[in-house]
Amino acid sequence: MNKNIVAGIAIAAVFVAAGCTKRSELVPESPSNFRPDVTLTTPAAFKSALEALNPSLRFEFFGDSAPLLTESIFTESAVEGTTDKTTPAQDLNVRITPTANLDSDDYNKIARYWYAWYAGIHDANVIISRIDNAVWPTTGARNLTLATAYFHRAYRYYRLVHEFGDVPLVLKEEQSVNIGYFSTQRIVILKKMKEDLEFAVANLNDANAKGDVSKGAAAHLLAKVDLALGLFDEAIAACNVAINGPYKLMTARFGVNGTDATKNVIWDLHRPENKAISNNTEALYVVLDRETLDGATPNGSQVMRNCCPMWHNGTILTPGTLKPGMSDKVTEEVPLTLLYGRGIGRLRGTPYATKYIWTDNTDLRHAPGNWMNMTDLVYNNPSIKSTDAAWYGKKLQEYTAANVNQRFLNGARDTIRAWFGWPHYKVFIGSAQYATDKWWSPPRGTNTDWYVFRLAETYLLRAEAYIWKNQLGSAMNDINAVRARAQAQLITDPSTVNIGTILDERQRELYWEEPRKTELTRMAYIFAQTGQTAYNGKAYNVANFATSNFFYDRIMEKNDFYKNPAVITNSGNRYTISAYHVLWPIPQREIDLNTNGRINQNKGYAGAELNVAPLDKIVP
Repeated sequence: MNKNIVAGIAIAAVFVAAGCTKRSELVPESPSNFRPDVTLTTPAAFKSALEALNPSLRFEFFGDSAPLLTESIFTESAVEGTTDKTTPAQDLNVRITPTANLDSDDYNKIARYWYAWYAGIHDANVIISRIDNAVWPTTGARNLTLATAYFHRAYRYYRLVHEFGDVPLVLKEEQSVNIGYFSTQRIVILKKMKEDLEFAVANLNDANAKGDVSKGAAAHLLAKVDLALGLFDEAIAACNVAINGPYKLMTARFGVNGTDATKNVIWDLHRPENKAISNNTEALYVVLDRETLDGATPNGSQVMRNCCPMWHNGTILTPGTLKPGMSDKVTEEVPLTLLYGRGIGRLRGTPYATKYIWTDNTDLRHAPGNWMNMTDLVYNNPSIKSTDAAWYGKKLQEYTAANVNQRFLNGARDTIRAWFGWPHYKVFIGSAQYATDKWWSPPRGTNTDWYVFRLAETYLLRAEAYIWKNQLGSAMNDINAVRARAQAQLITDPSTVNIGTILDERQRELYWEEPRKTELTRMAYIFAQTGQTAYNGKAYNVANFATSNFFYDRIMEKNDFYKNPAVITNSGNRYTISAYHVLWPIPQREIDLNTNGRINQNKGYAGAELNVAPLDKIVP
């Protein structure tokens, strides 16, 4: 981490472009012609530095085995679906240790988050520390720049403290190697981020260019920090800034495909071409990633590769003669990979996420055409025209207890990876009919803009704050605002509303947008800090947070993979998780390099016995 913190903005550009390069492996000194004291002397230079911080948030959504997969599998909504390797993060009790491989497509991306967040914190600190090196035309211009840098630093620290807990707090530009860091209490960090975000909300505006940080985005992040601090009235006030501002939920058809009568507003909302257009009033903060932009994600987003089932791997057999019924060739009469993309089932949605929460047939987010079930696909392999002709072009037959065993006996062994539903409207990257991909054929998902914050989540944050305050009627109204747009059945009894209701609605609305592990850990902390009894009848406390927490109990309640020890992959892995996974391990190499200080390890992992008391105040 010491090299992360002292690396320069020019190095950050290398990190963003390379995508998979660790900052701490790079030379810490910036090239002389890119030194901040040379480059950061004009408002234009500061603007360029800020613009580099926006794409550095993109990394978690895109790429093969995107980091958001790691966030997702530490929740009730998904597991790692790769079944032909022993290395993926499935048996978390074995795989997730401080000395394990924590930054690999075939393992997990825990360390990638650590490197990326501290890289961004460094770059924000360079701007903050040098803000008065330029002559600003107005105080407002200076403060807007500073406010944007504060937002970026706060965003990364918000994520760090809910992924790793107590971490080093660095608030100034480091210009030399520091090997004397100490962990700072999570609450101390959050209080400082709240202070900075209040400045950001006061000095940002909503007339920003799409892709830049808005006042609404800063208010949205402030609401999350306020919730984490247990300041529920202040969280509601922060949400109101965005909800009562120029932003509105998109309820009418718009943008590309907006006149296509076979589609709907949910489809429109998630078209790549629509996320950053001016008349999208729901987008608070979007990261831009287009083939035509310099610095576009190499090899594309690969969202469809991560999130769609691997139905093409020979697992799905025809019901008659049990022959492989699926083909991924783009030249087939029914080109399924052009219609839906070619997935490999990395993000395996749980039955909770793909079935149990969909309780009505009016919800557009689960409607035919938006949501895909396996039985919506057809047997398209031309070879079965001669071996099982009756099934060619017919829809897939549902796996049942009666037929799945026969298929297993005939070589079909992967319902984990190859058979689950998914939100086609969210992950489809292409034209109105066919997936397109500059990089891959069959298509995996090319470059696309992506939501970081959307007003729908702001409503759910405010609803959550109302629940913590036991104002269930107000919470119900905010949840219903989101449900009404999706034409879902409205909640009519406020007494049924609880934190589980929020988590269910977040899953329906924010698939592959929210960092769900971060949010679930935040909620677990709130239960522990407040002592409020959860809907499961349990109360929690901070003292034994690593061994008893809402995070773990929610996962074991809802995630059939983790709670069922009989589930096993082709490679022999079982799915396990423990209460201490509420926080990830600090990568051991970061602790070992810090020889003059102490970065504490989280409880449950080897090395925690060496911890010292974390700092309880900001140390200059």
